Amino acid sequence: MRITDLTDDVLAELRERRPYPAVSLVVPTHRTRPANEQDPVRVRNLIAEAARRLHTDPDVSDRTREAVVAQLEAAEAEVEFAYTLHTLVLFATADEHQVWYLPRTAAERVVLSDSFLTRNLVAAKAQARPYWVLVFAEDRARLWSGSGDQLTESRREGFPLEQEPIVDEDPARSRGNRGGNSVKRYRDEATLQFLRAVDASLAKVVETEPRPLALVALPQGLSALQDVGTRVARSALASVPKGGLTDASAPVLAEAIAPARVEVRSERARDAVERLGAARGRKEYIAGLDEVWGAAREGRVALLVVEEPFRATVRVTDEHLVPAEDGAVSDETGEVREDIVDEIVESALSTEAEVVFVPDGTLADEGRIAATVRYTWAP
Repeated sequence: MRITDLTDDVLAELRERRPYPAVSLVVPTHRTRPANEQDPVRVRNLIAEAARRLHTDPDVSDRTREAVVAQLEAAEAEVEFAYTLHTLVLFATADEHQVWYLPRTAAERVVLSDSFLTRNLVAAKAQARPYWVLVFAEDRARLWSGSGDQLTESRREGFPLEQEPIVDEDPARSRGNRGGNSVKRYRDEATLQFLRAVDASLAKVVETEPRPLALVALPQGLSALQDVGTRVARSALASVPKGGLTDASAPVLAEAIAPARVEVRSERARDAVERLGAARGRKEYIAGLDEVWGAAREGRVALLVVEEPFRATVRVTDEHLVPAEDGAVSDETGEVREDIVDEIVESALSTEAEVVFVPDGTLADEGRIAATVRYTWAP
């Protein structure tokens, strides 16, 4: 499953308590050859590690261990290694398994619990903020669901939509000769009526699942849709004035909208940094892992800003975070957390905080992570 499949309902189901053991495997993977040739071996090794831990766990019977390992092996068989992203997550119990492909790097882990480890999924979705892309011409419209640079066509609320062929006695305006007449076609009442239908379906989608929206069409098409449409079309965060993409494949469309996505991300990052600066004057600003972690646990974070590649391994000692080496293990001095940044992101989102990822180096003087808080403690 891709991160675009992580709806609120799916996340709630993943977080439900399950009969012990619920196993979560987190495997860093690679998108291209030859690096991705090692990924199947890494997955097999983690499954072997999970089997070893299950075998030595006194609370797991032989029958349960065999069933869980069989589910992990079934999940492994489903992995399409040619299409992995940055992280692969396998979930398994004695009765079920799931495979998730994440566009965000996470630390390798084997977790046995009574629920699945979801924080890597939540952080990946926050980083690869989902969006909608409407690609249309005067006679056809397709809706795409995007996350990062991954696009999947969405077939809901009637999409894809097509207009009935327009019968016109003038060969110069026939469907087979579109060049040069697109301005006039976008003034035809039949075309405007089609665009109203497209807008109505789009409004239903955005109302059900609000996301940033990008529009892709010829300039005259963009203008026509915004003229006849509702506020949904007029509030699109990005418009790509390019035609001929209604039948394009996902990779071709992703390349076409890439510059618009970069600009939207840059604008959002600039806005977040400005809001951090304003919060300083109001004494509603905090920075650094330890302080932000504490505020996120208390539900005080309103805006969380994180450098996109930031990862950190820490040890929790006396309710504070202490830096730890990669590969460190929990002991009497404290519990080691390998994915503390993702944990902070998940905690912040669970209390309806806004999370924004910014480029590396943006928060160099703030410990690479900062936040605004909803309230401060009385002195």
